[in-house]
Amino acid sequence: MDLKELYRDVILDHNRHPRNFGRLETSGGEVLHAEGHNPLCGDRLSVYVVLKGDRVEDIRFEGTGCAISTASASLMTEAVKGKERAAVARLFDEVHTLLTRPDAAAEATLGKLAALSGVREFPARVKCATLSWHTLNAALERGAATVSTE
Repeated sequence: MDLKELYRDVILDHNRHPRNFGRLETSGGEVLHAEGHNPLCGDRLSVYVVLKGDRVEDIRFEGTGCAISTASASLMTEAVKGKERAAVARLFDEVHTLLTRPDAAAEATLGKLAALSGVREFPARVKCATLSWHTLNAALERGAATVSTE
């Protein structure tokens, strides 16, 4: 299977069957939350994170968006669940580089996230793919209430 097929298959699967979709309710512990909005495409999402110490114990998202936005959020939640904040920050940097640098190679360590490299062929859609990642960063940093790609 070539990278284009992988991109198409992974994006379609995670769009049709998003993982970790829905509001995160917890009876104990702090739920970090941030909102994201991509005015260009109309994508809107919320990211909810439960930290246990410095580890992402649970993460979920909800909202509406294009296939790339939904798939990226779904892939992101699978990739960061159980990871320490430092590992999440490194993963963000790797994915951001993959999406924004035309010469960036998809590292084997990215797993399914490597499929996002196909978004580079559609520069206007990079913001769709990075929205969830920027929103996650805002939640972890307890930053801005709403993140915008503009």
